[in-house]
Amino acid sequence: MKARITVTLKTGILDPQGKAIEGALRSLAVPGIDSVRQGKVFDIDLAATDPAEAERTLKEACEKLLANTVVENYRVELL
Repeated sequence: MKARITVTLKTGILDPQGKAIEGALRSLAVPGIDSVRQGKVFDIDLAATDPAEAERTLKEACEKLLANTVVENYRVELL
């Protein structure tokens, strides 16, 4: 089973890397960019065959390591 975990900063948390990317895009004259927020994406292969079990395992991985839940949100997608 394959899964994708997307981790993003919570609303209201400052994103200096996103601001740097935004500034770089403006300096490169890329039109139409209002703002940028950056995040992380993890593509994971699982041995699990039960979707509920896989989702529990992935949420545990996010809570323990992949996301800092104080300042980040995460989304689990089974592919």
